[in-house]
Amino acid sequence: MSSTRIQATAPNPGKFTGTSSSDLSLLRCLAKRQTSPELEATMDSVKMVTARSRKLALKGQGDGALGKRAEEISAAADKLPKRICVETSRRSDVCEAEGDVRVQGSSQTVFLPASLTSRESKVKPYARKHDQFALSNVKEWTLKPFPYHERPAVCTENHTVPVVVFSTAGFTGNLFHDFTDVLVPLFITTAHFNGEVQFMVADAKAWWLSKFGAILDQLSKYEVIDADIDGTVRCFPRVIAGLSFHKDLGVDPSKTPAGARSMADFKAMLRRAYGLERERAETSGNDTWDVRRKPRLLIISRRGSRVLLNERGMADMAMSLGFDVRVAEPEIATDLGKFARLVNSADVMVGVHGAGLANLVFLPKGAVFVQVVPMGDLTWLARDTFGTPAPEMDLHYLEYLIQADESTLSDQYPKDHPVFKDPQSIHRKGWNELSRVYLENQNVKPHLGRLRLTLLEALKLLPHNHKHNKMAH
Repeated sequence: MSSTRIQATAPNPGKFTGTSSSDLSLLRCLAKRQTSPELEATMDSVKMVTARSRKLALKGQGDGALGKRAEEISAAADKLPKRICVETSRRSDVCEAEGDVRVQGSSQTVFLPASLTSRESKVKPYARKHDQFALSNVKEWTLKPFPYHERPAVCTENHTVPVVVFSTAGFTGNLFHDFTDVLVPLFITTAHFNGEVQFMVADAKAWWLSKFGAILDQLSKYEVIDADIDGTVRCFPRVIAGLSFHKDLGVDPSKTPAGARSMADFKAMLRRAYGLERERAETSGNDTWDVRRKPRLLIISRRGSRVLLNERGMADMAMSLGFDVRVAEPEIATDLGKFARLVNSADVMVGVHGAGLANLVFLPKGAVFVQVVPMGDLTWLARDTFGTPAPEMDLHYLEYLIQADESTLSDQYPKDHPVFKDPQSIHRKGWNELSRVYLENQNVKPHLGRLRLTLLEALKLLPHNHKHNKMAH
Protein backbone atom coordinates (compact mmCIF):
# COMPACT_ATOMS: atom_id res chain seq x y z
CA MET A 1 0.00 0.00 0.00
CA SER A 2 1.42 3.39 -0.93
CA SER A 3 1.83 5.95 1.83
CA THR A 4 0.54 9.51 1.91
CA ARG A 5 2.07 12.34 3.94
CA ILE A 6 -0.36 14.18 6.20
CA GLN A 7 0.51 17.75 7.14
CA ALA A 8 -1.35 17.78 10.44
CA THR A 9 0.01 15.86 13.42
CA ALA A 10 -2.00 12.72 14.00
CA PRO A 11 -3.88 12.55 17.30
CA ASN A 12 -2.50 10.38 20.07
CA PRO A 13 -4.80 7.41 20.73
CA GLY A 14 -3.86 7.48 24.39
CA LYS A 15 -5.25 10.95 25.03
CA PHE A 16 -8.86 9.79 24.88
CA THR A 17 -10.71 7.67 27.39
CA GLY A 18 -13.50 5.36 26.37
CA THR A 19 -12.27 5.39 22.78
CA SER A 20 -14.30 3.02 20.58
CA SER A 21 -12.72 0.30 18.46
CA SER A 22 -13.59 2.23 15.32
CA ASP A 23 -11.92 5.33 16.82
CA LEU A 24 -8.79 3.29 17.52
CA SER A 25 -8.81 1.86 14.00
CA LEU A 26 -8.94 5.35 12.57
CA LEU A 27 -6.31 6.73 14.90
CA ARG A 28 -3.89 3.91 14.19
CA CYS A 29 -4.22 4.61 10.48
CA LEU A 30 -3.68 8.31 11.08
CA ALA A 31 -0.62 7.60 13.20
CA LYS A 32 0.80 5.48 10.37
CA ARG A 33 -0.11 8.24 7.88
CA GLN A 34 -1.70 5.90 5.41
CA THR A 35 -5.08 5.39 3.82
CA SER A 36 -7.09 2.29 3.14
CA PRO A 37 -10.62 1.28 2.15
CA GLU A 38 -11.23 0.47 5.82
CA LEU A 39 -10.15 3.99 6.75
CA GLU A 40 -12.57 5.51 4.25
CA ALA A 41 -15.41 3.52 5.77
CA THR A 42 -14.35 4.57 9.27
CA MET A 43 -14.18 8.20 8.18
CA ASP A 44 -17.79 7.96 6.99
CA SER A 45 -18.80 6.55 10.39
CA VAL A 46 -16.95 9.32 12.22
CA LYS A 47 -18.73 11.97 10.18
CA MET A 48 -22.07 10.43 11.13
CA VAL A 49 -21.08 10.47 14.82
CA THR A 50 -19.92 14.08 14.51
CA ALA A 51 -23.20 15.18 12.94
CA ARG A 52 -25.19 13.37 15.63
CA SER A 53 -23.13 14.86 18.47
CA ARG A 54 -23.67 18.35 17.05
CA LYS A 55 -27.43 17.84 17.03
CA LEU A 56 -27.37 16.58 20.62
CA ALA A 57 -25.21 19.52 21.68
CA LEU A 58 -27.76 21.95 20.25
CA LYS A 59 -30.42 20.25 22.37
CA GLY A 60 -28.19 20.38 25.46
CA GLN A 61 -27.97 16.59 25.50
CA GLY A 62 -25.29 13.99 24.89
CA ASP A 63 -21.72 13.38 25.93
CA GLY A 64 -19.53 16.45 25.48
CA ALA A 65 -16.42 14.29 25.37
CA LEU A 66 -17.91 12.23 22.55
CA GLY A 67 -18.61 15.36 20.56
CA LYS A 68 -15.11 16.73 21.14
CA ARG A 69 -13.51 13.39 20.26
CA ALA A 70 -15.53 13.11 17.06
CA GLU A 71 -14.71 16.69 16.07
CA GLU A 72 -10.97 16.14 16.53
CA ILE A 73 -10.97 12.84 14.64
CA SER A 74 -13.08 14.32 11.84
CA ALA A 75 -10.71 17.29 11.55
CA ALA A 76 -7.74 14.95 11.18
CA ALA A 77 -9.64 12.77 8.71
CA ASP A 78 -10.38 15.82 6.58
CA LYS A 79 -6.65 16.14 5.94
CA LEU A 80 -6.61 12.75 4.21
CA PRO A 81 -7.12 12.21 0.47
CA LYS A 82 -10.81 11.92 -0.37
CA ARG A 83 -12.49 9.15 -2.30
CA ILE A 84 -12.57 10.33 -5.91
CA CYS A 85 -14.96 7.81 -7.48
CA VAL A 86 -18.60 7.66 -6.38
CA GLU A 87 -21.73 5.90 -7.55
CA THR A 88 -24.03 8.70 -8.66
CA SER A 89 -26.81 6.21 -9.44
CA ARG A 90 -27.37 2.52 -10.07
CA ARG A 91 -26.39 3.25 -13.65
CA SER A 92 -23.35 5.51 -13.27
CA ASP A 93 -20.00 5.86 -11.53
CA VAL A 94 -18.24 9.21 -11.72
CA CYS A 95 -14.63 9.94 -10.76
CA GLU A 96 -13.74 13.54 -10.01
CA ALA A 97 -10.59 15.31 -8.83
CA GLU A 98 -9.44 18.92 -8.68
CA GLY A 99 -5.82 20.06 -8.66
CA ASP A 100 -2.80 19.10 -10.75
CA VAL A 101 -4.59 16.75 -13.17
CA ARG A 102 -2.66 15.16 -16.07
CA VAL A 103 -4.48 13.16 -18.72
CA GLN A 104 -3.10 10.90 -21.45
CA GLY A 105 -6.02 9.86 -23.62
CA SER A 106 -4.33 7.17 -25.70
CA SER A 107 -3.44 5.17 -22.56
CA GLN A 108 -6.77 5.92 -20.85
CA THR A 109 -4.88 7.25 -17.83
CA VAL A 110 -5.40 10.17 -15.47
CA PHE A 111 -2.43 11.03 -13.21
CA LEU A 112 -3.14 12.77 -9.91
CA PRO A 113 -1.02 14.09 -7.02
CA ALA A 114 -0.82 11.86 -3.94
CA SER A 115 -2.63 14.62 -2.05
CA LEU A 116 -5.72 13.78 -4.12
CA THR A 117 -5.52 10.00 -4.11
CA SER A 118 -3.24 7.31 -2.75
CA ARG A 119 -4.47 4.39 -4.83
CA GLU A 120 -5.71 3.56 -8.30
CA SER A 121 -9.35 3.86 -9.28
CA LYS A 122 -10.90 2.53 -12.46
CA VAL A 123 -14.03 3.53 -14.34
CA LYS A 124 -15.76 2.84 -17.64
CA PRO A 125 -17.15 6.29 -18.55
CA TYR A 126 -20.51 5.18 -19.97
CA ALA A 127 -23.75 5.53 -18.01
CA ARG A 128 -24.93 1.93 -18.13
CA LYS A 129 -22.69 0.25 -15.59
CA HIS A 130 -25.24 -2.46 -14.72
CA ASP A 131 -25.18 -3.77 -18.30
CA GLN A 132 -22.03 -5.79 -18.93
CA PHE A 133 -22.97 -6.34 -22.57
CA ALA A 134 -23.14 -2.58 -23.15
CA LEU A 135 -19.82 -2.09 -21.36
CA SER A 136 -18.02 -4.84 -23.27
CA ASN A 137 -16.78 -2.38 -25.90
CA VAL A 138 -16.15 0.54 -23.50
CA LYS A 139 -12.49 1.09 -22.61
CA GLU A 140 -11.63 1.25 -18.91
CA TRP A 141 -9.88 4.35 -17.58
CA THR A 142 -7.43 4.41 -14.68
CA LEU A 143 -6.97 7.29 -12.25
CA LYS A 144 -3.70 6.85 -10.38
CA PRO A 145 -1.27 8.83 -8.20
CA PHE A 146 1.92 10.24 -9.68
CA PRO A 147 4.72 7.63 -9.66
CA TYR A 148 6.42 7.51 -6.25
CA HIS A 149 9.88 9.16 -6.21
CA GLU A 150 9.54 10.03 -9.91
CA ARG A 151 8.78 13.26 -11.69
CA PRO A 152 5.22 13.27 -13.06
CA ALA A 153 4.68 13.23 -16.80
CA VAL A 154 5.49 16.63 -18.31
CA CYS A 155 2.52 18.62 -19.56
CA THR A 156 2.44 18.78 -23.35
CA GLU A 157 -0.54 21.12 -23.32
CA ASN A 158 -2.05 23.15 -20.51
CA HIS A 159 -5.77 23.86 -20.22
CA THR A 160 -7.55 26.32 -17.96
CA VAL A 161 -10.97 24.63 -17.93
CA PRO A 162 -12.13 21.27 -16.50
CA VAL A 163 -12.09 18.16 -18.69
CA VAL A 164 -14.96 15.68 -18.88
CA VAL A 165 -14.17 12.18 -20.15
CA PHE A 166 -16.98 10.06 -21.60
CA SER A 167 -17.40 7.19 -24.04
CA THR A 168 -19.47 6.94 -27.21
CA ALA A 169 -19.31 3.13 -27.33
CA GLY A 170 -21.96 1.00 -25.63
CA PHE A 171 -25.32 1.16 -27.39
CA THR A 172 -24.76 4.45 -29.21
CA GLY A 173 -26.19 4.47 -32.71
CA ASN A 174 -29.58 3.67 -31.22
CA LEU A 175 -31.21 7.10 -30.77
CA PHE A 176 -32.81 6.18 -27.44
CA HIS A 177 -29.41 5.22 -26.03
CA ASP A 178 -27.70 8.21 -27.66
CA PHE A 179 -29.91 10.44 -25.53
CA THR A 180 -30.46 8.29 -22.43
CA ASP A 181 -26.91 6.98 -21.96
CA VAL A 182 -24.86 9.92 -23.24
CA LEU A 183 -26.50 13.23 -24.18
CA VAL A 184 -28.85 13.72 -21.22
CA PRO A 185 -26.16 12.58 -18.71
CA LEU A 186 -23.69 14.90 -20.46
CA PHE A 187 -26.14 17.77 -20.00
CA ILE A 188 -26.62 16.86 -16.32
CA THR A 189 -22.87 16.72 -15.74
CA THR A 190 -21.74 19.78 -17.69
CA ALA A 191 -24.52 22.33 -18.31
CA HIS A 192 -23.56 24.33 -15.21
CA PHE A 193 -20.13 25.03 -16.73
CA ASN A 194 -21.85 27.27 -19.32
CA GLY A 195 -19.55 26.05 -22.07
CA GLU A 196 -16.30 26.46 -20.11
CA VAL A 197 -15.47 22.75 -20.18
CA GLN A 198 -13.37 20.51 -22.42
CA PHE A 199 -14.79 17.21 -23.73
CA MET A 200 -12.45 14.26 -24.16
CA VAL A 201 -14.31 11.46 -25.95
CA ALA A 202 -13.23 7.86 -25.56
CA ASP A 203 -14.13 5.15 -28.09
CA ALA A 204 -14.95 8.03 -30.43
CA LYS A 205 -16.99 7.53 -33.60
CA ALA A 206 -16.54 10.29 -36.16
CA TRP A 207 -20.10 9.94 -37.46
CA TRP A 208 -21.50 10.21 -33.92
CA LEU A 209 -19.55 13.37 -33.16
CA SER A 210 -20.73 14.83 -36.46
CA LYS A 211 -24.37 13.85 -35.96
CA PHE A 212 -24.60 15.35 -32.47
CA GLY A 213 -22.06 18.12 -32.99
CA ALA A 214 -24.67 20.86 -32.64
CA ILE A 215 -25.57 19.59 -29.16
CA LEU A 216 -21.93 19.23 -28.10
CA ASP A 217 -21.30 22.80 -29.26
CA GLN A 218 -24.07 24.03 -26.95
CA LEU A 219 -22.37 22.44 -23.94
CA SER A 220 -18.70 23.18 -24.69
CA LYS A 221 -16.93 26.08 -26.39
CA TYR A 222 -13.91 23.90 -27.17
CA GLU A 223 -13.13 21.41 -29.91
CA VAL A 224 -13.70 17.82 -28.83
CA ILE A 225 -10.54 15.78 -28.13
CA ASP A 226 -10.49 12.22 -29.50
CA ALA A 227 -8.89 10.39 -26.58
CA ASP A 228 -7.99 7.26 -28.55
CA ILE A 229 -5.51 9.07 -30.79
CA ASP A 230 -4.32 11.69 -28.32
CA GLY A 231 -0.85 10.69 -27.11
CA THR A 232 -0.08 14.05 -25.52
CA VAL A 233 -0.13 14.71 -21.79
CA ARG A 234 -2.76 17.36 -21.15
CA CYS A 235 -2.90 19.21 -17.85
CA PHE A 236 -6.21 20.39 -16.42
CA PRO A 237 -7.34 22.01 -13.16
CA ARG A 238 -10.11 19.43 -12.78
CA VAL A 239 -11.23 16.12 -14.25
CA ILE A 240 -14.60 14.38 -14.34
CA ALA A 241 -14.48 10.85 -15.75
CA GLY A 242 -17.93 9.42 -16.39
CA LEU A 243 -21.37 11.00 -16.62
CA SER A 244 -24.11 11.28 -14.00
CA PHE A 245 -27.33 9.42 -14.81
CA HIS A 246 -30.69 10.16 -13.19
CA LYS A 247 -33.35 8.30 -15.18
CA ASP A 248 -34.29 7.32 -18.73
CA LEU A 249 -34.63 10.48 -20.82
CA GLY A 250 -34.90 12.46 -17.61
CA VAL A 251 -33.29 14.95 -15.25
CA ASP A 252 -33.82 15.19 -11.49
CA PRO A 253 -33.37 18.93 -10.74
CA SER A 254 -32.58 18.20 -7.08
CA LYS A 255 -29.51 16.19 -8.12
CA THR A 256 -28.02 18.50 -10.74
CA PRO A 257 -24.90 20.58 -10.00
CA ALA A 258 -25.95 24.09 -8.98
CA GLY A 259 -29.56 22.86 -9.06
CA ALA A 260 -32.58 23.91 -11.10
CA ARG A 261 -31.66 22.03 -14.29
CA SER A 262 -34.54 20.06 -15.78
CA MET A 263 -35.72 18.41 -18.98
CA ALA A 264 -37.29 21.76 -19.85
CA ASP A 265 -33.77 23.21 -19.83
CA PHE A 266 -32.50 20.29 -21.91
CA LYS A 267 -35.23 20.87 -24.50
CA ALA A 268 -34.47 24.59 -24.56
CA MET A 269 -30.85 23.70 -25.31
CA LEU A 270 -32.01 21.47 -28.19
CA ARG A 271 -34.08 24.32 -29.61
CA ARG A 272 -31.01 26.55 -29.64
CA ALA A 273 -28.85 23.80 -31.14
CA TYR A 274 -31.15 23.13 -34.10
CA GLY A 275 -32.95 26.44 -34.48
CA LEU A 276 -36.34 24.95 -33.57
CA GLU A 277 -39.05 27.57 -33.93
CA ARG A 278 -41.82 26.20 -31.75
CA GLU A 279 -41.54 26.12 -27.97
CA ARG A 280 -45.24 25.29 -27.64
CA ALA A 281 -47.83 23.49 -29.74
CA GLU A 282 -49.58 26.70 -30.68
CA THR A 283 -48.98 29.61 -32.98
CA SER A 284 -46.15 31.86 -31.87
CA GLY A 285 -47.01 35.12 -30.20
CA ASN A 286 -50.44 34.33 -28.71
CA ASP A 287 -52.68 31.57 -27.42
CA THR A 288 -55.11 31.62 -30.35
CA TRP A 289 -54.69 28.88 -32.91
CA ASP A 290 -54.63 29.96 -36.53
CA VAL A 291 -57.78 28.33 -37.97
CA ARG A 292 -56.11 28.20 -41.39
CA ARG A 293 -53.40 25.88 -40.05
CA LYS A 294 -54.37 22.27 -39.61
CA PRO A 295 -52.87 20.40 -36.66
CA ARG A 296 -49.95 18.31 -37.89
CA LEU A 297 -49.69 14.57 -37.24
CA LEU A 298 -46.29 12.92 -37.65
CA ILE A 299 -46.22 9.14 -38.08
CA ILE A 300 -42.83 7.63 -37.21
CA SER A 301 -42.28 4.86 -39.74
CA ARG A 302 -40.22 1.71 -39.19
CA ARG A 303 -38.69 -1.05 -41.28
CA GLY A 304 -37.66 -4.56 -40.31
CA SER A 305 -39.74 -5.12 -37.18
CA ARG A 306 -42.71 -3.49 -35.46
CA VAL A 307 -43.74 -2.13 -38.85
CA LEU A 308 -47.06 -0.31 -39.22
CA LEU A 309 -48.58 -2.45 -41.98
CA ASN A 310 -51.47 -0.07 -42.68
CA GLU A 311 -49.55 3.18 -42.57
CA ARG A 312 -51.32 4.56 -45.64
CA GLY A 313 -54.74 3.79 -44.17
CA MET A 314 -53.73 5.46 -40.90
CA ALA A 315 -52.68 8.59 -42.78
CA ASP A 316 -55.94 8.74 -44.77
CA MET A 317 -58.02 8.30 -41.62
CA ALA A 318 -56.05 11.03 -39.81
CA MET A 319 -56.55 13.42 -42.74
CA SER A 320 -60.30 12.80 -42.50
CA LEU A 321 -60.10 14.10 -38.92
CA GLY A 322 -58.52 17.35 -40.11
CA PHE A 323 -54.84 16.54 -39.62
CA ASP A 324 -52.05 17.60 -41.92
CA VAL A 325 -50.19 14.26 -42.03
CA ARG A 326 -46.49 13.60 -42.45
CA VAL A 327 -44.81 10.17 -42.48
CA ALA A 328 -41.06 9.93 -41.81
CA GLU A 329 -38.51 7.27 -40.98
CA PRO A 330 -35.46 8.27 -38.93
CA GLU A 331 -32.23 6.41 -39.65
CA ILE A 332 -28.65 6.59 -38.38
CA ALA A 333 -27.66 8.61 -41.45
CA THR A 334 -30.62 10.99 -41.10
CA ASP A 335 -29.72 14.69 -40.83
CA LEU A 336 -30.70 15.16 -37.20
CA GLY A 337 -31.21 18.90 -37.49
CA LYS A 338 -33.60 18.51 -40.42
CA PHE A 339 -35.51 15.71 -38.69
CA ALA A 340 -35.66 17.68 -35.44
CA ARG A 341 -37.31 20.58 -37.27
CA LEU A 342 -39.88 18.21 -38.79
CA VAL A 343 -40.72 16.77 -35.36
CA ASN A 344 -40.90 20.25 -33.87
CA SER A 345 -43.50 21.20 -36.48
CA ALA A 346 -45.80 18.38 -35.30
CA ASP A 347 -48.65 18.67 -32.82
CA VAL A 348 -49.15 14.92 -32.50
CA MET A 349 -46.53 12.20 -32.98
CA VAL A 350 -47.50 8.53 -33.37
CA GLY A 351 -45.22 5.52 -33.57
CA VAL A 352 -44.65 1.94 -32.51
CA HIS A 353 -42.34 1.41 -29.53
CA GLY A 354 -38.73 1.71 -30.68
CA ALA A 355 -35.65 3.91 -30.74
CA GLY A 356 -37.16 6.38 -33.22
CA LEU A 357 -39.62 7.56 -30.59
CA ALA A 358 -36.70 9.24 -28.81
CA ASN A 359 -37.35 12.07 -31.28
CA LEU A 360 -40.07 13.15 -28.86
CA VAL A 361 -37.40 15.38 -27.28
CA PHE A 362 -37.94 17.74 -30.23
CA LEU A 363 -41.73 18.02 -29.84
CA PRO A 364 -43.03 21.39 -28.65
CA LYS A 365 -44.60 21.72 -25.21
CA GLY A 366 -48.26 20.76 -25.17
CA ALA A 367 -47.91 18.35 -28.08
CA VAL A 368 -49.38 14.84 -27.86
CA PHE A 369 -47.25 11.73 -28.04
CA VAL A 370 -49.05 8.46 -28.92
CA GLN A 371 -47.06 5.27 -28.38
CA VAL A 372 -48.31 2.13 -30.12
CA VAL A 373 -47.42 -0.70 -27.72
CA PRO A 374 -46.86 -4.11 -29.35
CA MET A 375 -48.65 -7.23 -28.15
CA GLY A 376 -46.95 -9.03 -25.23
CA ASP A 377 -47.53 -7.28 -21.87
CA LEU A 378 -45.01 -4.61 -22.82
CA THR A 379 -46.72 -1.67 -21.14
CA TRP A 380 -44.01 -1.51 -18.46
CA LEU A 381 -41.31 -1.25 -21.13
CA ALA A 382 -43.20 1.39 -23.09
CA ARG A 383 -43.75 3.51 -20.00
CA ASP A 384 -40.25 3.16 -18.56
CA THR A 385 -38.61 4.27 -21.78
CA PHE A 386 -40.99 6.90 -23.19
CA GLY A 387 -44.29 7.07 -21.31
CA THR A 388 -42.93 8.29 -18.00
CA PRO A 389 -40.44 10.80 -19.49
CA ALA A 390 -43.07 12.39 -21.77
CA PRO A 391 -44.98 14.42 -19.11
CA GLU A 392 -41.65 15.68 -17.74
CA MET A 393 -41.13 17.21 -21.18
CA ASP A 394 -44.54 18.92 -20.95
CA LEU A 395 -46.08 16.47 -23.43
CA HIS A 396 -49.43 14.71 -23.28
CA TYR A 397 -49.02 10.94 -23.39
CA LEU A 398 -51.44 8.39 -24.86
CA GLU A 399 -51.06 4.67 -25.48
CA TYR A 400 -52.55 2.43 -28.11
CA LEU A 401 -52.25 -1.21 -27.01
CA ILE A 402 -52.02 -3.72 -29.85
CA GLN A 403 -54.41 -6.66 -29.52
CA ALA A 404 -53.79 -10.20 -30.77
CA ASP A 405 -55.79 -9.73 -33.98
CA GLU A 406 -53.78 -6.58 -34.81
CA SER A 407 -50.45 -8.41 -34.54
CA THR A 408 -48.63 -10.64 -37.02
CA LEU A 409 -47.97 -12.95 -34.07
CA SER A 410 -51.46 -14.32 -34.78
CA ASP A 411 -50.05 -15.67 -38.07
CA GLN A 412 -47.15 -17.36 -36.29
CA TYR A 413 -48.74 -18.98 -33.23
CA PRO A 414 -52.06 -20.70 -32.42
CA LYS A 415 -54.57 -18.72 -30.37
CA ASP A 416 -53.99 -20.81 -27.24
CA HIS A 417 -50.19 -20.41 -27.32
CA PRO A 418 -48.49 -18.90 -24.23
CA VAL A 419 -47.36 -16.02 -26.47
CA PHE A 420 -50.99 -14.85 -26.21
CA LYS A 421 -52.33 -16.60 -23.12
CA ASP A 422 -49.35 -16.15 -20.82
CA PRO A 423 -46.90 -13.48 -22.01
CA GLN A 424 -45.23 -13.47 -18.61
CA SER A 425 -44.04 -17.02 -19.23
CA ILE A 426 -42.09 -15.61 -22.19
CA HIS A 427 -40.79 -12.74 -20.04
CA ARG A 428 -39.50 -15.19 -17.46
CA LYS A 429 -37.21 -16.73 -20.08
CA GLY A 430 -35.23 -13.51 -20.09
CA TRP A 431 -34.77 -10.38 -22.17
CA ASN A 432 -33.37 -12.16 -25.22
CA GLU A 433 -36.44 -14.37 -25.60
CA LEU A 434 -38.85 -11.52 -24.86
CA SER A 435 -37.13 -9.40 -27.47
CA ARG A 436 -37.02 -12.19 -30.05
CA VAL A 437 -40.73 -12.93 -29.77
CA TYR A 438 -42.37 -9.57 -29.14
CA LEU A 439 -39.94 -6.99 -30.52
CA GLU A 440 -37.91 -8.55 -33.33
CA ASN A 441 -40.63 -10.70 -34.93
CA GLN A 442 -43.81 -8.69 -34.64
CA ASN A 443 -45.45 -6.22 -37.03
CA VAL A 444 -48.74 -4.48 -36.31
CA LYS A 445 -51.90 -3.33 -38.05
CA PRO A 446 -53.98 -1.10 -35.75
CA HIS A 447 -57.77 -1.14 -36.20
CA LEU A 448 -58.48 2.19 -37.85
CA GLY A 449 -61.76 2.61 -35.98
CA ARG A 450 -60.12 2.13 -32.60
CA LEU A 451 -57.11 4.25 -33.52
CA ARG A 452 -59.50 6.98 -34.66
CA LEU A 453 -60.78 7.28 -31.08
CA THR A 454 -57.23 7.73 -29.82
CA LEU A 455 -56.54 10.48 -32.36
CA LEU A 456 -59.79 12.21 -31.43
CA GLU A 457 -58.61 12.19 -27.83
CA ALA A 458 -55.30 13.66 -28.99
CA LEU A 459 -57.14 16.47 -30.79
CA LYS A 460 -59.00 17.34 -27.61
CA LEU A 461 -55.71 17.73 -25.76
CA LEU A 462 -54.32 20.27 -28.22
CA PRO A 463 -54.72 23.99 -27.46
CA HIS A 464 -56.75 24.49 -30.65
CA ASN A 465 -59.17 21.58 -30.17
CA HIS A 466 -62.23 23.84 -30.16
CA LYS A 467 -61.33 24.95 -33.68
CA HIS A 468 -61.11 21.47 -35.21
CA ASN A 469 -63.47 19.21 -33.28
CA LYS A 470 -66.25 20.04 -35.75
CA MET A 471 -64.08 18.63 -38.55
CA ALA A 472 -63.60 15.40 -36.61
CA HIS A 473 -67.26 14.49 -36.25
